[in-house]
Amino acid sequence: MCTQTLRTLFINAIAIMGTLMTVNCNTTITNPKGTFVTTENGKIVQNSKPQYYIGTNFWGAPILGSTGCGGNRERLHKELDNLKALGIDNLRILVGADAGSKNANSVYPYLQPQPGVLNDTLLVGLDYTLAELEKRNMTAVLYLTNSWDWSGGYGFYLRECGYGDSPNASGDGYGDYVKYSADFVRDERAREMYYNHVRSIVSRKNSITGRYYKDEPSIMSWQICNEPRPFDERNKQLFAEWIATTAQIIKSIDVNHLVSTGSEGLYGCEVDEQLCEKIHSDKNIDYLTIHIWPLNWGWASRNAPDEGIESACEKAKEYIDLHVAMSKRIGKPLVIEEFGYSRRENRYTLDADVDSRDKFYAYIFDCVIESASQQGVIAGCNFWGWGGMGRPRATVWSAGDDLLCDPPHEPQGWYSVFDCDSTTTRLISEKTEKLKQYIK
Repeated sequence: MCTQTLRTLFINAIAIMGTLMTVNCNTTITNPKGTFVTTENGKIVQNSKPQYYIGTNFWGAPILGSTGCGGNRERLHKELDNLKALGIDNLRILVGADAGSKNANSVYPYLQPQPGVLNDTLLVGLDYTLAELEKRNMTAVLYLTNSWDWSGGYGFYLRECGYGDSPNASGDGYGDYVKYSADFVRDERAREMYYNHVRSIVSRKNSITGRYYKDEPSIMSWQICNEPRPFDERNKQLFAEWIATTAQIIKSIDVNHLVSTGSEGLYGCEVDEQLCEKIHSDKNIDYLTIHIWPLNWGWASRNAPDEGIESACEKAKEYIDLHVAMSKRIGKPLVIEEFGYSRRENRYTLDADVDSRDKFYAYIFDCVIESASQQGVIAGCNFWGWGGMGRPRATVWSAGDDLLCDPPHEPQGWYSVFDCDSTTTRLISEKTEKLKQYIK
C-alpha cells in the first residue's frame, strides 16, 4: 500500500515536470479546427454530421496514466488499443477521487486529499490519458465528482465542513448515507468547495499537449457528477440550482465542450419526472443522461439474473421510452451512459456464464443502432464497464489490486467485462460494426 503525503506529491511533481519538459519539446499534437463535439437539432454532432456511438465506462484510466501509485501506462496503451479495435471510441472517466470516508472502501490514490490540494501526479495521468485518446481518435466524458462514497464525492466536501465521515452507503448503511448526503446541496460551504474544484480542473492546461482543456479535442463532455441526487424531497429546488450553477461555471470557462449532468434519469431525481426534465432543460446542459441497473433496482432477481432477463429488457424499454419522450420535448439528445448485468447466478468469477449479460447488452446496443438508422434522439451508450486486462484478486478490492470497472465498494468482477470474455467482446465488435453503416 503506497502512502500519499504532501511532501511525496511535491517531489513527484518536480520529477514529472522534468520529464514533461523533454516530452513537450517533441510533441506534434495539434488542435484541428472544427473537431469539437457539439449538439444541433437534438443530435450530437461532429463536423456537422450526427454522431452515434457505443462506448464504455473506464473510470480508472487517469490512475493508469499516472507514474505514481496505481500507474501502468503500458496497460493503459493496450486497453485503449483493444477498445479501439472493438469499435469503442468513447470512454466515461472519473477525473479523480477525493479522499474517502474511513467507513467506506474508497478509490485510492486520491486526486484531492484536501480541498484545493491536488495530486499533480494524477493530474498528469489525466493529461496523459487525454493525449493518448487523441492519438486514437477517441473521446472522453469526464465526471467531476460523485454522489457516492466510493470516490469521496459529496461525503468529502461534507466532512471538510464538519459533518464527520460519511456512513458507508452499502448494505444496511444506505439509509444513513442518504440522510447524511442530503446536506451537500444545502450547505453553501460544501458547494463552494466543489465549485472551486470544478474551476481548477476545467481551466487546467494539459502538461502533455500544451493546450488548455477547453481546447482539447479528446474531451466530448464535462459531467457535473456521477449519479447526482438530491437525496431528499425537500432538496429538489436546491438540487436544480446546484446543477444549473455548476453548468454555468463550466460554460463560463469552456465554451467548446458539451456539459452533461451524469444523472440516472428519473431514479436520480426522487422519481420526479418534472425535476428530471427541469435539470436537463437548463440552457447549459447539452444532453440528457440515464443509467439502467436492472438487478440493483429490483427489475430482476440478483440470485437468478438469467430467469429475469426478459423482465429486465421490458423494464429497460419502459425506462428508455420515458426519457426518449422527455428528450424530444426538450429538444436534446439522450445517452444511456451506464448499464450492466451480472454473470450467471450473480457470480463474480470469470468462469461464470455471461449469456444473460450478452442479451441485455445486445438489447441496449440495438436501441442505439435503431436510433441511428432513424436519426433518432438516442445518441449513444456506455456499458459498465471495461475491466479489460485486469483480474480480480479477491472479492474485496485493496490498494495495489488491479483496477477493474467494479469500484472498490462493489464485488470485484461483478459487472466488469474482461478481455477474455469472448462472447461479450465479439458482440461489442459486431454491434459497433453494424452501427457504422448508419453514420454518414
